[in-house]
Amino acid sequence: MARFIQGEDRQQVTLLPECLDDYIGEDNTVRIVDAFIGELDMVTLGFEGATPASTGRPSYHPTIMLKLYLYGYLNRIASSRRLERECQRNVELMWLTGRLAPDFKTIADFRRDNSAGIRNVCRRFVLLCRDLKLFSQALVAIDGSKFKAVNSRDRNFTNGKIDKRQQQIEESIQRYLSALESADRTQPVELEAKTLRLKDKIARLRQQMQELEVVRQELKTQPDGQISTTDPDARSMATSAKGSGMVAYNVQVAVDAKHHLIVAHEVTNIGHDRTQLSPMAQSAREAMGKKKLQVVADRGYFSGPQIKACTDVGIAVVLPKPTTSNAKAEGRFDKADFIYIKRDDEYQCPAGKRAILRMVSEERGMMIHRYWSSACPSCAMKPQCTPSAYRRISRWEHEEVLDAVQHRLENSPESMTIRRRTVEHVFGTLKGWMGYTHFLTRRLEHVGAEMSLNVLAYNFKRVLNILGFEAMMKAMRLVGA
Repeated sequence: MARFIQGEDRQQVTLLPECLDDYIGEDNTVRIVDAFIGELDMVTLGFEGATPASTGRPSYHPTIMLKLYLYGYLNRIASSRRLERECQRNVELMWLTGRLAPDFKTIADFRRDNSAGIRNVCRRFVLLCRDLKLFSQALVAIDGSKFKAVNSRDRNFTNGKIDKRQQQIEESIQRYLSALESADRTQPVELEAKTLRLKDKIARLRQQMQELEVVRQELKTQPDGQISTTDPDARSMATSAKGSGMVAYNVQVAVDAKHHLIVAHEVTNIGHDRTQLSPMAQSAREAMGKKKLQVVADRGYFSGPQIKACTDVGIAVVLPKPTTSNAKAEGRFDKADFIYIKRDDEYQCPAGKRAILRMVSEERGMMIHRYWSSACPSCAMKPQCTPSAYRRISRWEHEEVLDAVQHRLENSPESMTIRRRTVEHVFGTLKGWMGYTHFLTRRLEHVGAEMSLNVLAYNFKRVLNILGFEAMMKAMRLVGA
């Protein structure tokens, strides 16, 4: 092997072994992980086992376990079994943990038992970002995305799914019974293997029918009409693709528009975003320490009460209103063609007539005012307006809040572009780190801890890219302050 670089002899003995620290470069990211976690007060953050018991076998300190997990998620190693193996062969982890090598059960139990502590560490890092003045713009983008749960679609039940499955089972039973009858007539007595197989299949299918009936009875106790047997908190949710869906969790994030840092996040098992705007916006404002905040979101968040709740606390919302009427598509006048006259509390129609207030009703907790004009039946423009006898116009009692949202959107048409480039790549990054697969844990609380570790690792990498190694190492002194 002449003219090639030669390695050392495996049997060579060294008189003075090298120090473990010599293997870790001075600018290695693992040193920042060690500095950040080492400054945290584990008792205050709510980690179990931070104060050891006076008896029993000593446990691993939460600081060691959290260092292990943060390193793992920074390097796309989320599995407890893989982390166990890495502790035994990865020099960086040997340096970080002091050559400790917890078994996979201990590693998994730490993540399961310390959901609150892990979320508090994630919040603490966001506060550090605020102290570093990284949230100079009072603008965030809010969005949600479905992340697969460990529960498969076949283990999620609704009444519709049970009806469809029972119909398939009944058809299979009838097919096997017909095959069994045919076998009894034509098959020799000494060849009974096929008959026994058919009878066994029929028995199993009937057992499945009984199990489905038990599940149907359990469904009556569920407020949302769903049962997931593997992960009871997971829910079947629709996705953007038509006619598709998955058993998943809905992950909500609020992302800073300047540095694309995740300032707030939440994991829910609600399949839509309509009730998430105000909670996420207020969480983002609190995390960023801003008195006023502007939030951009997509049309899935459009909800009158949610927008008003944001307006009441000084949060300006920008989002498009979903189109629910077919009038424009069918060539008729849309609601936007009617002019509201605030002084008289009336609408002026395209024909110049006045639609006056006729009635007030409550719908889904909202007071709705309805207007129409007496001139509708004799109006020459009626075919362009409505197929009904009268064109009724509905107005929420706080409609001016929605008008202000539309006005802001018209004055800042780039808002939706900002939203897209701010928040959507964050979900792409997180799902890429997870390998486009499902969560590793079950139940909403534990899934929330798993997502918090992903968010902490994401923000950690972002800040390192923004500040650089030296500045971030100096910033770690703020953590324990």
